[in-house]
Amino acid sequence: MATFGLRAYDVGMVKVSVLYPNVEGGKFDMEFFIHRHLPLVDRVWGAALVKREIDAGLAGPGPGTRPTYVAMAHLYFESIETFQAALGPQHKQLEKEAPEFTDIKPIIQVSDVVRS
Repeated sequence: MATFGLRAYDVGMVKVSVLYPNVEGGKFDMEFFIHRHLPLVDRVWGAALVKREIDAGLAGPGPGTRPTYVAMAHLYFESIETFQAALGPQHKQLEKEAPEFTDIKPIIQVSDVVRS
């Protein structure tokens, strides 16, 4: 049960967002990410991973501005418990491979999917 303000509600599907900020001079190899890292993500998370979405930053909010994030990965799980149970020692494989495609420190957000 999650509480925001005075309202409490049951948390349903969970989205884990891994956001890679568009930092000056940062490296992000989208080809490696898609063709090598995502298959590892699928193996590590296995059946716990309901679906995934990958975004590549195109632009910022104004004309001619840089995107806030160079890439974003959104991973969906049935519940927070499913996500936490799948977050075992094998997760270290994902962290270990990250320097192969990026030198950007990601921002990770775990969210309740309130509505889709």
